[in-house]
Amino acid sequence: MKQTTQLNYSVGEKLLLPRPVERVNYIVQNCTGKRVLDLGCYDETALIKENTGKYLFTEISKVAELHFGVDNSSKLPETGISYSDTGKIFKGDIYNLHQMNFGNTEFDVIVAGELIEHLPNTLDFFKHIKKQYAGKKMICSTPNTTSLSNIVLALFKRESCHIDHLQVYSYKTLNTLCKLAGFTAWEIIPYHVKFTEMIMRSKGIKKIFVSSAEKLVNTVETIFPMIAGGNIVAIDI
Repeated sequence: MKQTTQLNYSVGEKLLLPRPVERVNYIVQNCTGKRVLDLGCYDETALIKENTGKYLFTEISKVAELHFGVDNSSKLPETGISYSDTGKIFKGDIYNLHQMNFGNTEFDVIVAGELIEHLPNTLDFFKHIKKQYAGKKMICSTPNTTSLSNIVLALFKRESCHIDHLQVYSYKTLNTLCKLAGFTAWEIIPYHVKFTEMIMRSKGIKKIFVSSAEKLVNTVETIFPMIAGGNIVAIDI
């Protein structure tokens, strides 16, 4: 793995981005046969996707050798959730992972799917991970500041943002965070937006329209990766 682009941070410099990928598929492929620590894994706003092949925690559990998650959601029981001996979600603080009872588990991959936009200080989080898991791999994903949906909504004086989102990152700001955290190497890969929940809640003509809109947007994202729905950051810690 290598840093995607050597940036000089001049105004208007050209960025060389790869084509967007399918977010869940990419992360799952990189967790296959691995021992995975999945941070912020309980996607309480999207449980409707749990058995659809689109819910990240479930899909990682299918292919990982071991899959432990950590989340502080109020909707999680204090004892967490145990799906199997090798698939569990612990209730806890991602900044105090040393206090978690993982036994003698040595993790290969740290996953932070759609997490860092919720954090008050992502740089501190990255530095914390580097200190505790040096030499491992980390895969983060997060919405994209310059996504097509953000651009279009802005034209109508609107934006797409949950109440618990504290920031949204661009390609360059993600690159800056990796540099300041002192990571060894990283790659930033755009990912396609998906309207899964909207499609699942729709019927008839509306469902056909939303599905067609998703395909159209994904085609445009392939041509113009800078407006993809989000970015994945694959990191050598």
